[in-house]
Amino acid sequence: MIKLGFVVAEFNRDITYQMEILGREHAEFLGAEVVCALMVPGVYDMPLAVKKLIGRDDVDAVVTIGCVIQGETGHDEIVAQQASRKIMDLALEFDKPVTLGISGPKMSRMDAHRRIDYSKRAVEAAVKMVRRLKGD
Repeated sequence: MIKLGFVVAEFNRDITYQMEILGREHAEFLGAEVVCALMVPGVYDMPLAVKKLIGRDDVDAVVTIGCVIQGETGHDEIVAQQASRKIMDLALEFDKPVTLGISGPKMSRMDAHRRIDYSKRAVEAAVKMVRRLKGD
């Protein structure tokens, strides 16, 4: 069974809660298990938590779940770009999949509600990557 770790942002929790539930349901549907979940304040804070989970022997892949909504400045773009870049770097450093279930940037709150399925896609990508890297 594939073991997943989730890193979930608390910022915009009304949306990330729905994303987390959908992600957990999809993991179960795919025959994977979520062995741990770490809550972080926001998307910007994810890389440190990803690093903690990705180093665990009982985690085959890490799924990030977050939502970056556009504000009055370009802050949303900086947060999403920097977090996704470091998340990708960690996957390469540790040779384990880390998938991007983060919606945004340049997204309204309504857009975010329509994109809660990003977590499902991230879970699916994690499971596929683990299987393909193992040669299954």
